[in-house]
Amino acid sequence: MDFTLSDDQRQLRETARKFAGNELPKLADEIDDTGHPVNEAWLERYAEMGFLGVNTREEHGGLGLPHLDAYLAMEEFARVSVGVAFPVFECCAGPVRIVEALGHPDLAARVVPLAVQGKMLVAISMSEPDAGTALTDLRTTARLDGDDIVLNGTKRWCSGAGHSQGYVVFCRFDGIAGAKGIGAVFVDRDTPGVSFGPQERLMGFRGVPSADIMLDEVRVPREHLLVGAGGFSELMGFFNIERLGNATMSLGVAAGALEQVTTYVQERSQFGRAIVDFQAVQMRLAEMAIKVEAARLMIHRAAANAGTGLPNSTEAAMAKCFANEITREVSTTAMQLMGGYGYAREYGMERRVRDSFGWGIAGGSIDIQKVNIAAGLVGRRFNQRA
Repeated sequence: MDFTLSDDQRQLRETARKFAGNELPKLADEIDDTGHPVNEAWLERYAEMGFLGVNTREEHGGLGLPHLDAYLAMEEFARVSVGVAFPVFECCAGPVRIVEALGHPDLAARVVPLAVQGKMLVAISMSEPDAGTALTDLRTTARLDGDDIVLNGTKRWCSGAGHSQGYVVFCRFDGIAGAKGIGAVFVDRDTPGVSFGPQERLMGFRGVPSADIMLDEVRVPREHLLVGAGGFSELMGFFNIERLGNATMSLGVAAGALEQVTTYVQERSQFGRAIVDFQAVQMRLAEMAIKVEAARLMIHRAAANAGTGLPNSTEAAMAKCFANEITREVSTTAMQLMGGYGYAREYGMERRVRDSFGWGIAGGSIDIQKVNIAAGLVGRRFNQRA
């Protein structure tokens, strides 16, 4: 068992670290102040550097590397902020992976290269007003009508809604109840019948648009079918790539907080000496470092085992659950060590705290991950409706 990154992986990580650390802090501040997402000019920069296509197939314009390589780059962006890292997350770990793997060849050939070039953002639309954790309760319908698929329903908590040009929409086919009726369809933003609600005002995740999506007799060609009825488990298999991306974004927030506070405690003096010389501070630093490194190892194990394929569901759930929890602990401890400076917006730590809480809600909550992990341990699913 080798825990050493290859020379190419180390070079990729260092390139991402330098680019993100040197060029993106000001952009991160602007995004947090305005709430505006990464603009087209910056997306073009990301694309030129190859960060939007790390694990995309070469025939679609990507680098064709394993998922782990994408997560290495993603962590470095997330160290700066969630806002600047989100396009990398969506392209490398999000719905673009579903379109590339499951989409009609013509659809994938259109959408995926545009995403790699920074010319198309793709969002995933799963939750609904009455279907979040209980996703198999979703009500958005899909029916086949000649050469078209017709969609009706309302989707909620879609990250990217109104801003992204394409959507992977989870829906129920032919009125089939439960998981057996669920599939997914690709929908372009400008399709007639698609509309969006007002942008949500969230605690964190500024620069990550979120809104309802209304689908009123939306017609898309049959070639936009990604997965038909009965393909829910297949969709969730690919969603494990996103779960590891979610864990990596959590890790990046925590790693950035640890890095920032480690510098701070060596520069800040009280009672005539640097506060790092106080044993209580040393204990907190060590505890944070242990948690960050443990999360990183869990993510890297799951990603390395997956290669270019699908992560193991239990490994992905464990990595996500642990990273979601430790990012909150690390960022809030770092804020406490920085005192008033940690609480002030000017210094950025409070932004890390705000962002740290979002990842344990998105992509399957911390508690539902624990239920899934327990189900794997005992070898059966638990009926939440009993």
